[in-house]
Amino acid sequence: MATLDVQVVAADHAVWSGEAKSLTGRTVDGDMGILPGHTPVLAVLAEGELTIEPVEGGAVKAHVKGGFFSVDEDRVTVVADEADIAD
Repeated sequence: MATLDVQVVAADHAVWSGEAKSLTGRTVDGDMGILPGHTPVLAVLAEGELTIEPVEGGAVKAHVKGGFFSVDEDRVTVVADEADIAD
């Protein structure tokens, strides 16, 4: 099964990293979902929820404010101005 290698960082700390089945987040152009095999993309994040579906365990939700994410060859890097795991 193909997976995504996901790294989520804020300006001052690491938020989450690991293998995931999918990731969804809000961009300035609307919500975007990422699955393995997605074409390369660079998107500007809007304030909102980022949802990660890890390979193991339940969904991980983080609240992000600003930043960007990039996708290339099943590697997703999220760099947020501010981000914390939601309670």
